[in-house]
Amino acid sequence: MKVCITEKPSVAKDIAAILGADVKRDGYYEGAGYRVTWTFGHLCTLKEPADYTDLWKRWSLGALPMLPQRFGIKLIPDAGIERQFNVIRSLIAEADEVINCGDAGQEGELIQRWVMQLAETRCPVRRLWISSLTDESIREGFRDLKPQRDYDRLYHAGLSRAIGDWILGMNGTRLYSLKYSSPGNVLSIGRVQTPTLALIVQRQNEIDNFTPQDYWELKTVYRDATFSAVDGRFKTEDEAQAVVGRISAVPLVIRDVADKKGREAPPRLFDLTSLQVECNRKWGWTADDTLKTIQSLYEKKVTTYPRVDTTYLSDDIYPKVPDIMRRMTPYARWTEPVLAAKLPKSKKVFDNSKVTDHHAIIPTGQSPSALVGRERDLYHLVAMRFIAAFYPDCQFRQTTVMADAADVAFKATGKVIESPGWRALFADKDKKTQEQGDASSGESADGILPPFVVGESGPHTPSATKKQTQPPKLYTEGTLLRAMESAGKTVDDEDLREAMKENGIGRPSTRAAIIETLFKRHYIARKGKSITALPAGIELIATINEELLKSAKLTGLWENKLRRIERGEFSAAEFIAELKELMVQIVHNVLSDNSMRRIDTGSAPPPGGKSSGSAEGADGVETPKPPKPRAPRIKSIEEIACPLCGEGHLLKGRTAYGCSRFREGCTLRLDFAQYPQDATPGRLRDMVKKNFSKKQAK
Repeated sequence: MKVCITEKPSVAKDIAAILGADVKRDGYYEGAGYRVTWTFGHLCTLKEPADYTDLWKRWSLGALPMLPQRFGIKLIPDAGIERQFNVIRSLIAEADEVINCGDAGQEGELIQRWVMQLAETRCPVRRLWISSLTDESIREGFRDLKPQRDYDRLYHAGLSRAIGDWILGMNGTRLYSLKYSSPGNVLSIGRVQTPTLALIVQRQNEIDNFTPQDYWELKTVYRDATFSAVDGRFKTEDEAQAVVGRISAVPLVIRDVADKKGREAPPRLFDLTSLQVECNRKWGWTADDTLKTIQSLYEKKVTTYPRVDTTYLSDDIYPKVPDIMRRMTPYARWTEPVLAAKLPKSKKVFDNSKVTDHHAIIPTGQSPSALVGRERDLYHLVAMRFIAAFYPDCQFRQTTVMADAADVAFKATGKVIESPGWRALFADKDKKTQEQGDASSGESADGILPPFVVGESGPHTPSATKKQTQPPKLYTEGTLLRAMESAGKTVDDEDLREAMKENGIGRPSTRAAIIETLFKRHYIARKGKSITALPAGIELIATINEELLKSAKLTGLWENKLRRIERGEFSAAEFIAELKELMVQIVHNVLSDNSMRRIDTGSAPPPGGKSSGSAEGADGVETPKPPKPRAPRIKSIEEIACPLCGEGHLLKGRTAYGCSRFREGCTLRLDFAQYPQDATPGRLRDMVKKNFSKKQAK
């Protein structure tokens, strides 16, 4: 009997139908030698601190850092999850083979491996690896099942990510909450969350500290064309007007006319981040809105796997493209020109070296006729980008005219599209953009300049216009996603952006959740399409002196190591050891801080809830109850009252702790075996209080 484990009931139903497992049982489908069951996404999570030792149940600075020798997993406490897990475990116990049908990605691999580990799987395991949920793709995937060991590196990368997030999130949250927050409040720290917040706070600070300055810009009009001065920015109006007066009486002389032909390639196919950026720019959707919608389109079989970070297709997709386009019947008027000729194969579209787990997001060819609302809009966006990738380049003529008036150089540019190519698919949008023009650049509104001849001259009308320097713009979710992708650097060039993804912070599949977490923690807020930093977020970043916790660049280097683990170029054990060493250093540095800084978040601690155990699910999430107001810190065991007589204080002997009133007859003895002789005074006080409270209760 073969047992297939999918990540959702809906996917199990689709796969069961393909395999002929058409009998519905309690928690699975059965038939034709298969049993097809499912998880609900995450069934398991990394163990909580309290699961390892009683010393980590209570939030205490003396217990930090919390660094388990070996990390364990457990079921997420939930009656429905426990029931479904028991079904899976019983099926695996009777299986001859297990087929892992989880989502084909790092997080999907982690989800399924944890379930199979907890269920003590002993039989052989194979992996279904597909990029879409169409019937054809599922059948093809089952004809080409892979050994599970082929994906061990993917699992090790996902496990390293989860453990890394646990180390920094659990320890960092307790450390900063206990050291710097007002009693009862939590300061949430995370490997990706904190540097993302730092990006937003840095931008907010730049804006808040910005002092606008006036300046004057010099332009002139000659033969209905607007020329901008090459060095035409002046600090004072008098300076600008002096130049205007000086050149008004002299003719403008055309000294150079350059007319060059240029080409513009179609935009790249969508990865998840670029899709989220475009939807935010176009419709103001949040990153989470886009992720949920494209995930729904994937589950409805009309688009391919969405949680991808590549804009390329693998070579094996090339022969499938014509059939996909032929089945996109609502788009026939756009696909016909492509299908009428030989399909182009560009390195900007097809490149095996740029594709790892999955290719870019494209349509599957399944009918989108049932889609409505946001799903229809998003599908159209993906479909048009896919079709455009196979259209010719847009060809244009760029004209640049250089002129002089006395010793002042001027420049005018114009751009005329000669062959629209792929831009024909977006003619209405391009027309609107062209009508708006860009007068500030010296480009005419219609893009066309009158013909000029080198050496010609004539009167012109110079003027100086008052302008003001502008602060940087607040992040939108779109621009923040780009900043996360490039570790805080502003990058417009698509080739450079692709190269920088190795060092981005977070993963495409989890960045939306990280941003939403910052909103829920009340560290940031939405202001229209923009994102502003709230006082609690600003204070938190100001308090964190550890650059390693808030640097997007350094967090990007960690991300690079995780990708290298996935490729087998770096050791998972080494990555975890590095983070443990880092956490020890951070705890030491924070505890050595003698300042009296305190942050009041102005709100109750964030709601509890079990960490999902996903690749970044533990990022900044702390599930034990938030700390209660702390007892005063103590420096010496002499400040600890004797729990037996209540009149003396503790003393340290050779083999045990005793009471200062031992001569008066107090018989207290606390052996070092139970009360370690190297325990801090605070930790020792807590142990005494806890243990003697239990004795009194008895």
